[in-house]
Amino acid sequence: MERLEFAREIVRIAGEITLKYFYAPTEYSVQHKADASPVTVADLEAERFLRNRIKEQFPNDTIQGEEFSEQFGSSGFKWLLDPIDGTKSFIHGVPLYSMLVGLECDGISVGGVIGLPALGEMIWAGKGTGAWHETTRCKNPVQAKVSNCRNIADAVFLTSEVLTYNKAERRDDYENLEKKVLLTRTWGDAYGYFLVATGRAEIMVDPILSDWDAAPLMIILEEAGGKFTDWKGNRTIYGKEGIGTNGFLHEEVLQILRKKNESNKHK
Repeated sequence: MERLEFAREIVRIAGEITLKYFYAPTEYSVQHKADASPVTVADLEAERFLRNRIKEQFPNDTIQGEEFSEQFGSSGFKWLLDPIDGTKSFIHGVPLYSMLVGLECDGISVGGVIGLPALGEMIWAGKGTGAWHETTRCKNPVQAKVSNCRNIADAVFLTSEVLTYNKAERRDDYENLEKKVLLTRTWGDAYGYFLVATGRAEIMVDPILSDWDAAPLMIILEEAGGKFTDWKGNRTIYGKEGIGTNGFLHEEVLQILRKKNESNKHK
């Protein structure tokens, strides 16, 4: 797909823009938006670059991003952008931040890219093309596949920030799921879903998730053999929450979270 190839190209270049600031933290200041989330010049500059390149190449496409207002188009294609997913990690020098681009056509997810500039990795997928993993150490991309783990007791469970469960009034859900797995780590944001899609973890959960955060996740995980839904089991990137798994464990994870949610309703 022409747009997916283009997305890979601009994510790679925009990633270099973020690295310019990542390796020179004294060169920028941190501001805070109305929701108290941090933003830097790296976020703004990278999104401006992505928007400008998309508009040059596909002037009739719609663009929705985290940092600027939506630009409407008439082509039926829509780009969803997050220039730095994991800004908190970025500003503290943690290399697990990512750049996200999701692509829709007439409301259906048809492509997605996750770039990890500081790690030199990228994963992308198109509808029916499989998911592909690229690193700076390998000349050729390899097909990304989820793990074959079928026992939740052997699974690696990832999340972004434990305190987010408190904010969503779902701390019990986190603790209940944590008791079932082998290992829990906060290698979160999009990096966690990246690890699931490449078979290095089995479960990634977010109780709060923005549309541009979720945009590339569903198609990448599905093309890698996994699943992505909201906490109710709906296949959507607009659920404002997310569960990504290797597929084999998805229903069990949903049942654990539903059980706790159902018991809370009857208190």
